[in-house]
Amino acid sequence: MWTFNAAFGRIFEIIFLPFRQASPWFGMILISLLTGLLMLFIFRHTSNQEGIRKAKNKIKAHLLELRLYKDNMRVSLKAYGHILLANLKYLSYSAKPMLVMIVPVLLILIQLNLWFGYRSLDVGQEAVLKIKLEEGKNPFQIEIAIETPAGISIETPALRIEDLREIDWRLRARDKGVHAVTFRSENLSFSKQVAVAQNRLSKISAVKVGSGFLDQVFNPGERPLPKNLGIQSVEVVYPAPGMNLFGWHIHWLIVFFALSIIFGFGLKGFFRVEI
Repeated sequence: MWTFNAAFGRIFEIIFLPFRQASPWFGMILISLLTGLLMLFIFRHTSNQEGIRKAKNKIKAHLLELRLYKDNMRVSLKAYGHILLANLKYLSYSAKPMLVMIVPVLLILIQLNLWFGYRSLDVGQEAVLKIKLEEGKNPFQIEIAIETPAGISIETPALRIEDLREIDWRLRARDKGVHAVTFRSENLSFSKQVAVAQNRLSKISAVKVGSGFLDQVFNPGERPLPKNLGIQSVEVVYPAPGMNLFGWHIHWLIVFFALSIIFGFGLKGFFRVEI
């Protein structure tokens, strides 16, 4: 799974490369446009285009019928029934492409969360570093040594929370860069990236997970943890940036879906796709 994550993630690194020094909006607009085009492509080649066209024409015809015969109750009720049937047909024709879209769109969203879901730490800023243990593990019975590079310092001793199966530290960012904090436990070692003072559009992995398939699907930013550690995840609690629109901070998911839909509907005529 890691090989796929690395390869798929590389595509986004290439797409966003020209915009790393610019506002995140430029990268968001481009990826929304590309996603809109992808959705149009999938919809066109997996849907019954002729059936959708006929269903939409029937809906328009019966809506016109309602306007022309609005004083005739019998005709109006019949038109309402035809509109309902046409809508059901339209939904049935659209169901297949929507199901096909789920997987690629979900994978895109997971990757975009690495780019837009977190803001790197500022120099001098504090953050919480968490280790989450697997079910049945007691944080008081596990010894973990932590080593930090020069750009990161640990401000507190380990805080062990038995009910949450957590071991927490407070760290402080000392210098710009993507730093590797190293952990050692039972002759095994692993590291966690900590991003400090990165560009506004940067790939930031907040969580490093184990080797479970779904864990890796939803957290593709770093290589999975070694097996048999008894550790479920390692997390750095980064601030969430939001997309700044004239002083309003909007969640990136809202912006992404809004732009993708706008591009999709705006270009459907050019590509002759019935939606």
